[in-house]
Amino acid sequence: MSRSLREVVFVDGVRTPFGKAGPKGIYAETRADDLVVRVIRELLRRNPALPPERIDEVAIAATTQTGDQGLTLGRTAAILAGLPKSVPGYSIDRMCAGAMTAVTTTASGIAFGAYDVAIAGGVEHMGRHPMGEGVDPNPRIVSEKLVDPSALVMGSTAENLHDRFPHLTKERADAFALASQQKYAKAVANGQIGPELVPVATRSAESGWGLATVDEPPRPGTTLEQLGGLKTPFRPHGHVTAGNAAGLNDGATGCLLAAEDVAEELGLPIGMRLVGYGFVGVEPEVMGIGPVPSTERALARTGLSIDDIGLFELNEAFAIQVLAFLDHFGIADDDDRVNPWGGAIAVGHPLASSGVRLMTQLSRQFAERPDVRYGLTAMCVGLGMGATVIWENPNWEGADK
Repeated sequence: MSRSLREVVFVDGVRTPFGKAGPKGIYAETRADDLVVRVIRELLRRNPALPPERIDEVAIAATTQTGDQGLTLGRTAAILAGLPKSVPGYSIDRMCAGAMTAVTTTASGIAFGAYDVAIAGGVEHMGRHPMGEGVDPNPRIVSEKLVDPSALVMGSTAENLHDRFPHLTKERADAFALASQQKYAKAVANGQIGPELVPVATRSAESGWGLATVDEPPRPGTTLEQLGGLKTPFRPHGHVTAGNAAGLNDGATGCLLAAEDVAEELGLPIGMRLVGYGFVGVEPEVMGIGPVPSTERALARTGLSIDDIGLFELNEAFAIQVLAFLDHFGIADDDDRVNPWGGAIAVGHPLASSGVRLMTQLSRQFAERPDVRYGLTAMCVGLGMGATVIWENPNWEGADK
């Protein structure tokens, strides 16, 4: 039998407010799986035209799959969220690109015809489960020098990137970080960030119940002088600080994906159309360079060029990592196509959840920008990988294909 591929669309995306990891963070006493449940329920609440039994898969990513982030989280969260027992689910792990991989994997199933509708997302409770908790690296990795030892410390890989590109100075990284904070604050003030947030009930043995409604990590009063005076914990007289890198965070994201004809049949909104994606491996000790070759692969596979991309949502794990990407493609540090609403340096980076935050923001930007046809979401990934997904704006007002 012959089989034709179907168009895949991003219907809707939501996320919890992001919190600071640790005993003083808003989610210190909130379970990771409950954050996922909140996201799934909100997707259904916002899209009442979708019968829950039409959901064919729930793919939820987590980097540290243990405790309340373990036990095949996609399935357990689906049950806890009240989805029909007939809806299956699974967990996925590609470190920082977990949610992004949940999207590309389920989207590929939709394109192939195995699914009509899927939920994809991610969660990371870095307060309860610090990255690397309980891992047992094979001793061969070190004894046979398969990777540089710095590859296992993300901040050290960022310092390595500064070594590789000395013209990308700490001053440029700090300036980029400051702009991230300022753009995020402006987007919140304009109401561009906020509508996608799901309020989450929180509890504290000390202060009782609360309601998380806004992101906790941003520092809108940040100045260049403050950034310049921060310690460089990964290397004496280094370049990477807590100010020009994403923090340690807690949060969950989720989105609805569907075949375009199914979305039309059910009357679901179409936020953006999947064009293509690329994943690559790079030297683990400079993992931040990963989005460069993954973007080149995605562009090559889709027949597009970097000049076709009108909006970029790049995960700001470290400022240097985004600067290396921009430098490679000849894009200015302050290009207004890049992270127009700020990025992870301001809002936070709960590892496996971040990919869908990027997509949700791009989808919302597309709605504002009918002049833009293509957008790109990309991120570096621990252990030396890059991930890029290219999307098309269904609101584009240009000429037909």
